[in-house]
Amino acid sequence: MNARTLTPVPLTRERFAPYGEVIETSDVRAASMNDVRFERFDDLCNVDVGDGRVSVSIATARSASSLPYRIDMVERHPRGTQAFIPLSPCRMIVVVAPPSEGVETDDLVAFETNGQQGVNYKRGTWHMPLIAFEAGQRFLVVDRAGDSPNCDEHALDESVMLLDSS
Repeated sequence: MNARTLTPVPLTRERFAPYGEVIETSDVRAASMNDVRFERFDDLCNVDVGDGRVSVSIATARSASSLPYRIDMVERHPRGTQAFIPLSPCRMIVVVAPPSEGVETDDLVAFETNGQQGVNYKRGTWHMPLIAFEAGQRFLVVDRAGDSPNCDEHALDESVMLLDSS
């Protein structure tokens, strides 16, 4: 049996809305700060940590992934949102399914960023674990921390192959 395939489409706020928020500054009005030496883009996403606390981390890719990429599992965070923001322009592909109790391979969709966008997954959104296409890529992670677990993993009934969009 052949695996289901997914080809990413460009990430937009409208397309991604069922799964979370796109973090970008291209269409957000900037505020001046520090004697007008900086522009500040406020409130780019809703950080929801429920009964936990905000955790800000940096993740660095130890190894590169390549396409096609086989997806056998997805995960979700039922107690809070989770954001990934690249610290320098890079190719980023996310695979998601709507928040729900379960997930099927037909629920999955793939998006490719413009190289400068981040994402903030809604509470419970199923998603492929983070991958990078170059070793050393770094991402700012804004997540929920607390005493109760916040990650459910789900093995897919059939593999999904993530293909290149070009």
